[in-house]
Amino acid sequence: MDRDRDDAGRARSARPRDGLGRPLPYGAQGIPTTPDDVDATPDAALTLAQELLDAGRPFHAHEVLEAAWKSAPAEERELWRGLAQLAVGLTHLRRGNPTGGHRLLTRAADRIEAQLPAPHGIDAPGLVAWASGVIAGTVPADGPAPRLR
Repeated sequence: MDRDRDDAGRARSARPRDGLGRPLPYGAQGIPTTPDDVDATPDAALTLAQELLDAGRPFHAHEVLEAAWKSAPAEERELWRGLAQLAVGLTHLRRGNPTGGHRLLTRAADRIEAQLPAPHGIDAPGLVAWASGVIAGTVPADGPAPRLR
């Protein structure tokens, strides 16, 4: 089968995804993903990402945060990149990849901490503490989702 492509010819996967973003066979019932061109205000992106994290869908929260990162002003991009890495790090952990998850959470915590004080009510110290706790094994990765604000 040829690769899925969008109208501009860029590769896009049209395969359905499960709750952790893993591709499912064509025709399977999946969880809707976030469009690549989502345009949300920082407040809307944080609200939607939190809802997705709370619903156990960190991969989908990552997509929202990645879209916010790509559209953020230059001075905020590293913060949003860190938030996206936090969500995808959690995705790796919940998929059973602790090495990749811990690496991403470490990068996320470093990026988020470097952006203090964080705008938009983002709880940067709380997120850094959560990521550090997960890495240290004192906070369960399958426990409550991190609080973005």
